Amino acid sequence: MLLKADASKFKLGFLWWILEPLMWVGVFYVVFNLILDSRRGGDFLVFLTCGKFAFIWFSKTVIQASNSIVASQGLVGKINMPKSIWPMSAIQESLYRQSTVYLLLFVILAFFGNYPSLTWLWLAPVWLVMYLMIVAAGLAGSFLVCLLRDFQKFIVLGMTFLLFTSGVFWDVRDLGSEEKTQLLLSVNPLAFMLDAHRQILMHDTAPAAGHLLMIGLGASVLIGLMLYLMRRYNHFLALKVIT
Repeated sequence: MLLKADASKFKLGFLWWILEPLMWVGVFYVVFNLILDSRRGGDFLVFLTCGKFAFIWFSKTVIQASNSIVASQGLVGKINMPKSIWPMSAIQESLYRQSTVYLLLFVILAFFGNYPSLTWLWLAPVWLVMYLMIVAAGLAGSFLVCLLRDFQKFIVLGMTFLLFTSGVFWDVRDLGSEEKTQLLLSVNPLAFMLDAHRQILMHDTAPAAGHLLMIGLGASVLIGLMLYLMRRYNHFLALKVIT
């Protein structure tokens, strides 16, 4: 119902679920392949699509989840419910949208000759860890925004920072140094997740399972911590939102 209501705000409705990520990819392709003349052709278009589609899932969902509680302050002040319900609702809505986006990604991959293989089964744990990262960041963001609305600005700025440092439009494996590549993949979990998408879908290569597991465990710990804090300070958060 919420998805239908959201789509009804726009003339093209549900088509925007597909058009928006395509337009983002188109903008990056024009800038980096045509204007800056990188000359990578179709391979660069697939490269961009894999990275940008995954990045949009993370960035848009975290921003929406972070603002979800304060955006519902009228309801928050009237109903005593766990505050985690609002960011989780936003995260689940985004998950439904993303399933459509990934179907589009598979069509684009097939068009450029990238067909499914057994390695693609690795997408299941990659998506699971990506989802855990989004939940962890979304819960943390919503908690911080309740405490201080200014965090809305920092979260948006943080997503811009991640856009330029996670290898959305450049390859983390082209840094010219294996040490730099491994350092970036270690300190920036999102960069690792985008690279994992490309390794699986473009190069038929499995991601580093140990690294993937560590990111998943770290996200799970943060989720547990945020759920505990939101439950313990449930009434305090409500007061912060309505005042």
